Amino acid sequence: MMSLPTAVIVVRFGLCAFCALAGLLVLPPVMAAVLPDDRTDLMYHYYKGGDVTVRGPALLVRKSAGDSVSVSGRYYMDSISSASPDVVSGGSPYKDKREEIGLGVDVLHGNSLISAFLSSSKENDYLADTFSLNVSHELFGGLTTVNMGYSQGQDVVQRVDTSFESEVNRYNYRLGLSQVLSKSLLLGLSYEGIAEDGYLRNPYRSVRILGAFSEEIYPGTRDSQALALRLVKGFSADSRPVGSSLRGEYRYFRDNWGIRSNTLGLAYQRYLGAGWLGELHYRYYQQSAASFYSDNFTTEMTYMARDKELSTFHSHSIGLKWSWTFLKQRMLFLERASLNLAHDYISFSYDDYTNVRTGQLYSFGANVLQLYISAWY
Repeated sequence: MMSLPTAVIVVRFGLCAFCALAGLLVLPPVMAAVLPDDRTDLMYHYYKGGDVTVRGPALLVRKSAGDSVSVSGRYYMDSISSASPDVVSGGSPYKDKREEIGLGVDVLHGNSLISAFLSSSKENDYLADTFSLNVSHELFGGLTTVNMGYSQGQDVVQRVDTSFESEVNRYNYRLGLSQVLSKSLLLGLSYEGIAEDGYLRNPYRSVRILGAFSEEIYPGTRDSQALALRLVKGFSADSRPVGSSLRGEYRYFRDNWGIRSNTLGLAYQRYLGAGWLGELHYRYYQQSAASFYSDNFTTEMTYMARDKELSTFHSHSIGLKWSWTFLKQRMLFLERASLNLAHDYISFSYDDYTNVRTGQLYSFGANVLQLYISAWY
């Protein structure tokens, strides 16, 4: 178990994100709720930055069973190696493999779509089981969509070569609203609340007290909330209803550990002809430190942490996405297929976390790559 940069978390959940790439440009039409498309997505993901490398394959298969039920299966694997400063300060360089499998079902009932998903992941020292339930309901002829969701996770934290074992419980609540303001303008609002209890720290990481290393001590609970706003504006081109789009996003996060964060995102998508779709996007993230974080404590406290993800830092991300629909007409059992490539460069700068090897404030750049093929049938 280890604390990975924010970008790696994005990579780990990339399987859900990359399936929607080709559909982001087109605004939702005014129509009744529908089941997700029958499709298969095969992806290779790669992350390198901050002396951390993560790579592996991912597979998603979805198939409908009749007009009102769709089932899906997912496999995701990370091969992780790390010699980052926080890992090295607590021991030696780190290698691990994480595998996740998941099963889902979507049920269409009138204008409502009910989705349930169960996933299980395993690595050398961390086990996680998660159940998720989401309900989406369309109103006013599809102009308004209301979303509600709940997830519950039960994790087991271990430490390699010891008998240590402890549990973590996670509860996630979600509310969302999507509103078509015009034929080319879409508004999205969302709220997320998370409650966690149990062993919430990394058993390998240490804090510094006047330069000497000691064990981290975390609270046993954590509550957080996030609010997000998204606007998507479509622009017509020739005879197509949408030729390009501009997307703006803002997200505010706070928790009872004292962390406050702001995320700003901007993306431009455009059809480039002959089945090509491109996107240029930028993201800025900034957060304050947890109330019990310090790079080097001067005295012992009730709670103490030196996880760089709990420090004061900011990041800039710029990226490109390309999608090429190379099969546009039905061939055998396939209706269409696309090849997709996404690359992001992310720079991280920490305001109050130092590299123990140099004594300097820590900063690094990271590359995130996703290459995948999608097929509809």
